[in-house]
Amino acid sequence: MGQWIELDTPQGAVAAWQAEPPSSPKAGLVVVQEIFGVNAHIRDVADGYAAEGYAVLAPAFFDPVERGVELAYDSASSLRGRELVGRLGLDAALDIVASAAAHLRSRLAALHQPEAVGTVGYCWGGTVAMLSALRLGLPSVSYYGARDLPFLEDQALTTAPRAPVMFHFGEHDASIPPSAVEAHRRALPAMAVHTYPAGHAFNRDVDPDAYGKGSATLARARSLAFFAEHLR
Repeated sequence: MGQWIELDTPQGAVAAWQAEPPSSPKAGLVVVQEIFGVNAHIRDVADGYAAEGYAVLAPAFFDPVERGVELAYDSASSLRGRELVGRLGLDAALDIVASAAAHLRSRLAALHQPEAVGTVGYCWGGTVAMLSALRLGLPSVSYYGARDLPFLEDQALTTAPRAPVMFHFGEHDASIPPSAVEAHRRALPAMAVHTYPAGHAFNRDVDPDAYGKGSATLARARSLAFFAEHLR
């Protein structure tokens, strides 16, 4: 079970859900939320990665705009979440990721562990995770990032990515058509791009309209193998 801490960032103080492994952490992981905030589901995701041996932080990315945002999965909340991510901006989000990664590295160093840190993100957070790999050099797993395409056209990012990234997409995701998935393969041919017989948000196990158990289980296994390979 995790707990809330305060994280210092260039965007000001940000709350972060901190989840600790049962023994010495093997690496650090930043969990990047969907547009619904660090709600119970995201905290559970963080706790799940901690149970696998990672020191985890899930920053409340909306805090520089509005503190304590936790949204439901309905149309009104979706509209509000989109408005909040627009007000925050991706550059500010990457500032927060970098601060969380620095915090985790400090914690790992104090424990005399390798200072390896990665990210995993979902939906809007999937795009933040991708950029964390390409710009910040953090090995990352990106789940159904619907805002990726403009960045895949930036050859400075795609020809010299700073770290590997793995992508997970649902084959029935109306917001990410097959052409968009193929754009990832063309722009980043060295990166793993996986598709699943599922829709958007198939990892969201608290939402029966979105959850795809088989797809989520396989994507998680692949994600854990990715982190075992690249965070050491």
